[in-house]
Amino acid sequence: MEERSPEAVRGAVVQTAKALSDPARVQMLELIAHGRACCNLPTEPDTPDGVCVCELQEQLGLGQSLVSYHVRVLKEAGLVREAHRGRWTYYLLDVSGLAALRAFTQELAPVESQGLIKQDPTF
Repeated sequence: MEERSPEAVRGAVVQTAKALSDPARVQMLELIAHGRACCNLPTEPDTPDGVCVCELQEQLGLGQSLVSYHVRVLKEAGLVREAHRGRWTYYLLDVSGLAALRAFTQELAPVESQGLIKQDPTF
């Protein structure tokens, strides 16, 4: 695996955070993460376990262009990938996109354990 510069890691974290800053995209990511089971959709042989834009539209009550925009933002952040079958495109969770965010938060854990970050007692 290629070692990324601190600037590249920060850039990926910022892009992921921006992608997750919209409630509709967070809900969309949850639906995509659960695959076809999210919406009680039938599965077919040779069909990816992803969700298509039309299914996201139905679940979220959003128009096609808005859903497509949100999917593009999630794709650009590396959180979603595409799988094509015929003329259909299915969207699946791309866990590699969460890697930079996970690595960043794990780097913060030692700082917290040293008592440099005061924990909020409500958590």
